Amino acid sequence: QVQLVESGGGLVQAGGSLRLSCAASGSIFSINAMGWYRQAPGKQRDLVARITSGGTTSYADAVKGRITISRDDTKNTVYLEINSLKPEDTAVYYCIADYGEGWGRRDYWGQGTQVTVSS
Repeated sequence: QVQLVESGGGLVQAGGSLRLSCAASGSIFSINAMGWYRQAPGKQRDLVARITSGGTTSYADAVKGRITISRDDTKNTVYLEINSLKPEDTAVYYCIADYGEGWGRRDYWGQGTQVTVSS
């Protein structure tokens, strides 16, 4: 079992930056990877970044160069830094944990945090 708590969302002007946090608790030793999704109203929920337990990162093509995912193992926290924010970045951002293996593998989701970018 894993619990994810997100924070750091808010209202930011275009061109600014923001750092989201996702704190994990529970059986964190069974987490294979963590990532961030985002979903705008009326749109699909899309994966924007992912980091494995070994530290390998990956990004969606639409956000490469503007978004960085990182982690602090001492705090069991994953971060998402968004730079050069654009109005199209406005969405609810969700933290996800890839948990377990085999038949016990599943995804855990955070509650989401709203990011609004003003023009």
